[in-house]
Amino acid sequence: MSTDFEHGGNVFAVARSLGVAPEELCDFSASINPLGMAPAVREAVMGSFDRLLHYPDSEAAELRGALAAFHGVADQNICVTNGSTELIYLAPRLVEGKRGLVVAPPFAEYAKALALAGWSVDYHELRPADGFALDPERLREQLEGGYDILFLGNPGNPTGRLVSRAEVGELLDICRSAGTFLVLDEAFMDFCEEGSAKELMCRNDRAVIFRSLTKFYALPGLRLGCAIGSPKVIGRLQALRGPWSVNGVAQVAGLASLADGEYRARTLAFIAGEREWLLAGLGRIAGLKPYPSAANYLLVEIVQGPVAGELCRLLLAERILLRNCANFAGLDDRFFRVAVRNREENGRLLAALAAALAT
Repeated sequence: MSTDFEHGGNVFAVARSLGVAPEELCDFSASINPLGMAPAVREAVMGSFDRLLHYPDSEAAELRGALAAFHGVADQNICVTNGSTELIYLAPRLVEGKRGLVVAPPFAEYAKALALAGWSVDYHELRPADGFALDPERLREQLEGGYDILFLGNPGNPTGRLVSRAEVGELLDICRSAGTFLVLDEAFMDFCEEGSAKELMCRNDRAVIFRSLTKFYALPGLRLGCAIGSPKVIGRLQALRGPWSVNGVAQVAGLASLADGEYRARTLAFIAGEREWLLAGLGRIAGLKPYPSAANYLLVEIVQGPVAGELCRLLLAERILLRNCANFAGLDDRFFRVAVRNREENGRLLAALAAALAT
């Protein structure tokens, strides 16, 4: 039986392969808020079923306004979508060209979306020895080769490395000089909102931000995201997206999530504390090198011990799912990623890893 799955969060497929209920698995492969959805979301969703008798608002106007207010931008700077993945697959149609550059290690869907649209794809690989830091000058040199679009995750997935707003500003200048359109994927920026470059991107017609509401607000099954950009870019995205891509229940859940400020504050405090506790615990396990992160997951390098696939298999026997990072461009079978979960689950993970690496 294979234990390698292309994405994290394949809990149903893994459960079927093992012949167990999904609830029996402790899923560290998907980086979803361990606190679950905001308390008011369940009630809001339960009360929204009558909306299923009608087509959803194709413009998601109410949610669009709430997102604009939350991010401190105008409604014209927001496009609501069926998760950020819808945006990734719209991106090649947003830009004229055929050559794409992806900062690696990346979310796999960037290259897939470009390839599906007939684009060629190259990678700009960040180096583990540099802590996966972005070197603007090295990137500038590669962009001089002539690329029409650049994909960058910020914070990086799976690295968790945050590119500062000042660095994004420099990157925008580099892209402008090279004639390259910048796609900045801030799917996990809710965990470090102060790092968002949205005010820069809203003034630039050659760049856009993609955001997800499913990670921070624990709504992966509903699919909800948005783009933030200049009115020109957002208008183009609105014209490209299909009708009714965001269902009415997802819109209701998004509104309820954004309205709960206490939930947001509690999440930020919880993740910050557990992330540092888990980072320290991983660092104490012989053979592992965890990398600091600004998001709700940690990239871990195996410096001594079994390869990631074998380690995933060993922990799967304990009903624990890890994200094998061997299929991330720029990484290999010495890397895996873990989500930050609650203290009991994080402790269970550390114990299982220590036991597996001691054998």
